Amino acid sequence: MTLYDPAEFEPLIEEPWDEERVRAGVRGIVADADRAFDPDALWPAHDWDGWQAALPMKNLYVGAAGVVWALDELQRRGHAETTVDLPVAALRTLELWRAEPDWVGNEIRPEPPESALLTGETGILLVAHRLDLDVAADLEARIRANVANETEELFWGTPGTLLAAANAGLDDVARESADALAARRADDGLWTQRLWGTEFRSIGASHGAAANVRALLHVDDPRNEALRRETAALLAERATIEDGLANWEDGRVQWCVGAAGIVVCTWDYLDEELLLAAAELIWRAGAHRDEKGAGICHGTAGNGHALLKTFARTGDERWLERARAFAVHALAQAARRRDQRGKGRYSLFTGDPGTALFAASCLDADAAYPLLD
Repeated sequence: MTLYDPAEFEPLIEEPWDEERVRAGVRGIVADADRAFDPDALWPAHDWDGWQAALPMKNLYVGAAGVVWALDELQRRGHAETTVDLPVAALRTLELWRAEPDWVGNEIRPEPPESALLTGETGILLVAHRLDLDVAADLEARIRANVANETEELFWGTPGTLLAAANAGLDDVARESADALAARRADDGLWTQRLWGTEFRSIGASHGAAANVRALLHVDDPRNEALRRETAALLAERATIEDGLANWEDGRVQWCVGAAGIVVCTWDYLDEELLLAAAELIWRAGAHRDEKGAGICHGTAGNGHALLKTFARTGDERWLERARAFAVHALAQAARRRDQRGKGRYSLFTGDPGTALFAASCLDADAAYPLLD
């Protein structure tokens, strides 16, 4: 396996970290989201985010629920004030999703698709719950309906709804989900993902074991020590290491696939030498080009989150400085694309609000990744 393709990346811009400029960049993203918001139609969708889907986009991954989550989080942390009435926006999002879910065209959807965290109703209900709306019963019902979901990954499956239960403080249903997910783990430490009409086995963040284990660790249980130990050993066995750099699977360097997601999910128990080798690869690769963008899923901010996690593990300020260099680049990248398109990209995982959350985390020296932590 080639460690990564340098052609997918660009050098970081040579702009020093300036706290006030970063704060202004975060506020600018929030102000743009406020301007673009329509109380009836929510936010306009980027072409990639809304491909073959019923608009507006409503889900937590690339739709209005994710934007509301980000605006609420930035406001709670004191980074920006939004003019959007967030509870009203959350209810409108839920109303529109129930009228017409924003699933992709003829995509093969696992059962029950409505329960998906990132692409279904569960994520929208979780946002509404965060805003103190009376949806706890609906949220719990969606999570319980997903306990036997066979996809075994974050977007559609039990790992995602386990995270929803943990985030919402639904301890009993979180334990039920965790016990079911742990029981389906194979002896080699992996799960079989059944998704898009195919079966595969992955160790990555979006559709694999690293995120599944991170979800399980949200429930206090005696099995967790073995989970950490065995997953760390599995990752050491599966890593490709060259010249002190490390990566996994197909050579991509993103949160959703490859080194960045592995670090974000396993930062507190992965062998430290391996963690540092992966973080060094992320740093040397640089920023994602505009095709992938600035976001936290497969973009510049997602890779920067891994550097924040490395700082959290080691306490070495160099990694915080490197994460902040990624934040400066990601904010500039988002601003440039916003100027070119005449509007922002309104999405938690692929767009500007998620990028703003990453920059805010760099301001706060807080390594938490949305939903996973």
